[in-house]
Amino acid sequence: MTHLYERSIEIILENQSATGAYLACPNFPTYRYSWFRDGAFIAYAMNLVGQHESAARFHEWAAGNILARGDVVQRALGKAALGQPLEAQDILHTRYSLHGDETEEDWPNFQLDGFGAWLWALQQHQALSQTPISQACMQAAAMAADYLAALWRRPCYDCWEEFPDERHSYTLAAIHGGLRAYALLSGDERTSTLAAISQTLLAAAADAGHFVKFIGSDAVDASLLGIVVPYAVFPPEHPLVSATVQEIERRLAKDGGVHRYAWDSYYGGGAWVLLAAWLGWYYAEIGDTDRATATLRWVEAQADALGQLPEQIPTNLNDPDYYEPWRQRWGDIANPLLWSHAKYIILKSMIAAA
Repeated sequence: MTHLYERSIEIILENQSATGAYLACPNFPTYRYSWFRDGAFIAYAMNLVGQHESAARFHEWAAGNILARGDVVQRALGKAALGQPLEAQDILHTRYSLHGDETEEDWPNFQLDGFGAWLWALQQHQALSQTPISQACMQAAAMAADYLAALWRRPCYDCWEEFPDERHSYTLAAIHGGLRAYALLSGDERTSTLAAISQTLLAAAADAGHFVKFIGSDAVDASLLGIVVPYAVFPPEHPLVSATVQEIERRLAKDGGVHRYAWDSYYGGGAWVLLAAWLGWYYAEIGDTDRATATLRWVEAQADALGQLPEQIPTNLNDPDYYEPWRQRWGDIANPLLWSHAKYIILKSMIAAA
């Protein structure tokens, strides 16, 4: 679509609440909330296009949610120090209403990656906007960093809100990236924790020859791209990074699209638009502009007549039998998904900067 770039910015701004929160999707009831994870990437995209005020409002909203739950963080830290299990009241939720309320609906809330992503995006906001971070954001960032440093060894839901009993490589990468970003913001370097996370990732990859979806598995997940972009736990030239991308390309990339993981059955397990853009982001990072541009063209081709990018495309389904049951349960695939638009903006920006 000719003007998809401008349309993507428009869609994001139209779906940012007066509170600063970004709706994950305005037309999909289950996604009419704001996630730290989605919002972090959306705010980063807004910073890349000069919409710094939009990004700042999201960061203030996120910080306010953390500061309002200082007692939750303190309980989590206290139990972590004693090696005790966490109860539902001891964790920060992963998504909130536009006004920062927790939802009564049962949801897989123990997800750590979103807070790492937020810290990373907050530091990027400072760097790209060239403005100081507010006191509230710095206070919330300190709390988030303490929370992540205390809990990073614990199993939790992954970025797809699945597999709560596993330790996920993407989650570890997001925590590593978040803690390193906090060090840049505050000077509070957590060298031993960062080193331990890196070593955990290396040890998990040792038998498989590539980074793995979760510890103890040999599977790949397209979110493993986060290890190199944006969190830079390891550089693009690291042999395990190269091997992981090759496995993602071999197992999960089909006809331009990229699937989450091989046995994904959510809406049949189609190709996710944001994952194709993420792979293109990696290509741009390594200087492979031709492949990055080809990926960009595939993403653009998925936009509908209104310039909306969906969550996924129901082609090359992993398990077609699951498409209709999910559609009957939750309706049509989420469209537009603001995270998809954000990743498109990021990819286009990275190609332009290459």
